[in-house]
Amino acid sequence: MQIIIEKMTKVHLEQIKDILEEQFDTFWNASVLEKELENPLSTYIVAICEGKVVGYAGLWQPIDEGHITNIVTQKNKRKNGIATKMLEELIKIAKYKKLKCVTLEVNIHNEDAIRLYKKFQFEEVGKRPKYYNNTDDALIMTKKLEGENR
Repeated sequence: MQIIIEKMTKVHLEQIKDILEEQFDTFWNASVLEKELENPLSTYIVAICEGKVVGYAGLWQPIDEGHITNIVTQKNKRKNGIATKMLEELIKIAKYKKLKCVTLEVNIHNEDAIRLYKKFQFEEVGKRPKYYNNTDDALIMTKKLEGENR
């Protein structure tokens, strides 16, 4: 499966709507993402397979640190390396911007995502109680970038 990663544009939002609906997310929607595309501190990418958007991911840059807002893969395309490619690209972008570290939150029950982040040397640094839908805790994970090859 060939996966192409490119910068998200408004053109991609229509396809992303389908992915958002299947995620049951109460915050992230197409209008929020459209506003994010106008935010100079945000960078969003999409994963494209066979001409269709199969995932998206975002990075905020408050000051000299990065915050991964989300990495979302279409459910029927998971386990194909799409999230890995998007995470690699976000880390590459963060290094290019000379950020000191990248942080994210992940649902404590999302074992696949936690495994992926640990594979990229993210470390658990804290917890946010009831972060997801006021029920599930989030792990806070950080990857230091200072000193890594850029």
